[in-house]
Amino acid sequence: MVLKGIPRILSPELLFVLARMGHGDEIVFGDANFPASSICNSGPIEVRADGHCIPDLLEAVLQLLPLKKEYEAAVMDLVDADKTNGLETPVWDTYKDKLIEAGNNGELRKVQQSEFYERAKKAFAVVATGETALYGNIILKKDVIPSDGTPDEA
Repeated sequence: MVLKGIPRILSPELLFVLARMGHGDEIVFGDANFPASSICNSGPIEVRADGHCIPDLLEAVLQLLPLKKEYEAAVMDLVDADKTNGLETPVWDTYKDKLIEAGNNGELRKVQQSEFYERAKKAFAVVATGETALYGNIILKKDVIPSDGTPDEA
């Protein structure tokens, strides 16, 4: 698939999902360990992006998808054992940078694992990626595109 102005990393399936999402719909980008197929048994559309890392997908998606200003992105918080062991999540800094580069505030909300899974089950779609970073999962919430074509400032 080759279209002028559309990043090549975005498959036709992912473009179709992004186009169908409405105001307030959420999309999950799951890392290689995320149970995307199981979660999608509850209703979300499953999109395969095997072999692609989430930062590259985010860079492309954020060119097209307006995000809610008061709620841009959520990541799965570390479980207590990983917090105790001091596990670091450098991919989160990369996500913040990608959000800022796209004109967003770069805020990431940490969500407990059980809440993250529940939200994923209610999401519009789940993108299964090849991301290998631990805790690489992220949820984005779509905002509106006003009649002038620019993301809403409200």
